[in-house]
Amino acid sequence: MNTSLPPDLTALMVGAGAPEPRLRLAAPDLRPWLGGNVLPGVWSFDSGLSGPHLVLSALVHGNEIAGAIVLDKLLRQEVRPERGRLTFVFANLDAFSRFDPDDPTASRFLEEDLNRLWSPESLDGPRRSAELRRARLLRPVLDAADILLDLHSMLWPSDPLFLVGGHQGAARLALSLGRPPLVVADSGHEAGRRMIDYGPLATDPARRGLLLEAGWHWQRDTVRLTEQVVRRVLAAVGVIPGEASADPPGRFARVTRTVTARTSEFTFLRPWRGGEIVPARNTLIALDGEEEIRTPHDDCLLVMPSLVTLPGHTAVRMARFEEG
Repeated sequence: MNTSLPPDLTALMVGAGAPEPRLRLAAPDLRPWLGGNVLPGVWSFDSGLSGPHLVLSALVHGNEIAGAIVLDKLLRQEVRPERGRLTFVFANLDAFSRFDPDDPTASRFLEEDLNRLWSPESLDGPRRSAELRRARLLRPVLDAADILLDLHSMLWPSDPLFLVGGHQGAARLALSLGRPPLVVADSGHEAGRRMIDYGPLATDPARRGLLLEAGWHWQRDTVRLTEQVVRRVLAAVGVIPGEASADPPGRFARVTRTVTARTSEFTFLRPWRGGEIVPARNTLIALDGEEEIRTPHDDCLLVMPSLVTLPGHTAVRMARFEEG
């Protein structure tokens, strides 16, 4: 495997102040799972006993392979629910099929971001794309889910975290797991709704949607954390019994401002790392053309700053810690 990322990506990241990235993972062989037993790339198993329906989703972004490595491992181990139902989803298989170690960011999606399409306006509207076709096909799976754990990783260096919507039940579940030790509640992206923001997962108090950002793309530690979290969720919701987490509960923060880039000149004043806390209110952290981006309060948590951001995309979220 080529462990060096393409020169243009490496130069982009290093030029923005990030450490030089390395590709340390081989893409999993998903050929045994392409057909599915429910839909292409979707495998679902019912225990025959009452219990929740847990959906584990990977490859919403086709180049984020850590989650797919974990789901592939569980399927090969023939992991089955002892209560309720367990469903494995390889979401954007078409994008993943184009994963190239020599250009690993190119397969994030084919036509548009699959994790910005989960609103009625997009799903029920007339627009067409490869990702919309897949979202519409997967919609009944999410309609039937009690809990969704959506597995992701990050392009820019950042502390791992859970993202949840405004749903208190999702936050409580994420906090109880103890790892990663940070849970952030936000309302998503201006560009469109995420899978965890879809319909009943976001509005029904009995359902919960969690998005795991497990660490830097293509790193072994990201796979290890992803597997640990998946196994803890399986145990915590009772689908497969296991030991409770020995870690203390996580820390909770709520996003107070989501910054969307408006110009192609959006620039951070320094290469902030996700998880950094800016002590003072009104600290200048970025410029968007002539607009100054400042922290809205003291002890401001920076959530997943994207050091190179296109107009219309989320550049950073700023959050305040609360009692979870």
